[in-house]
Amino acid sequence: MSAAATLVLLHGWGAHGGVWAEVSARLGGRIAVQAPDIDGGGSMDDAVDRLAARSPARCVVAGWSLGGQLALSWAHRHAAQVAGLILLAATPRFVAAPDWEHGMPVEAFEEFSATAEVDAAAALRRFRLLETRGDARARAVIRELDRLLDVRAAAGAVALARMLDWLRRTDLRNLLPAVGQPALVIHGDRDGVVAPAAADFMAGRLSRARIERIAGAAHVPFVSATDRVCELMAGFCDGH
Repeated sequence: MSAAATLVLLHGWGAHGGVWAEVSARLGGRIAVQAPDIDGGGSMDDAVDRLAARSPARCVVAGWSLGGQLALSWAHRHAAQVAGLILLAATPRFVAAPDWEHGMPVEAFEEFSATAEVDAAAALRRFRLLETRGDARARAVIRELDRLLDVRAAAGAVALARMLDWLRRTDLRNLLPAVGQPALVIHGDRDGVVAPAAADFMAGRLSRARIERIAGAAHVPFVSATDRVCELMAGFCDGH
């Protein structure tokens, strides 16, 4: 992997590129970093293709949660562009299924989606609480998450609903063995949104992956344990 590859950071549902401000500040002195907003128009594949078109010819793609699914799809659809993957609190399938017990129960997902359609602001606030619940530093993490995200608005209600539909429909389990780039899977051991077992499944089926568990972290490990996560990401980008 080229040490000169730009690091592209993809945010999760209900967030924007500004959620990476602290990570970008810490890594930007040694790595070229971009943190675009995800365009919620069209399908997930459409969004991936737009991101690829706006990004350098060679990059490391880091995705958090929903961003991790886009990163996996990007690595598959534009393999020559992606030097490596960093997958944070990510899963190949967000919603549970008869053959997938590591996802959010369908009833809970649909109830949350219905809330988001009626009151997007309330759904966003509820999701931040879910993301930080169980974290060893939950109060501090949600304060920092609020600071990072309240700088500007997230996507509008229509885009949020469309991205929830991406989460509802996307299943990348069969794609994993075809993703050949080096991958670093980072997951909090207290994640209540994406089960740690989903990360284990993903890491076990990617051909060149290693997994790092962040003790005490819930769904936002790069906020809960910024120093450790930045150290891992920098080492990965440097090719170590």
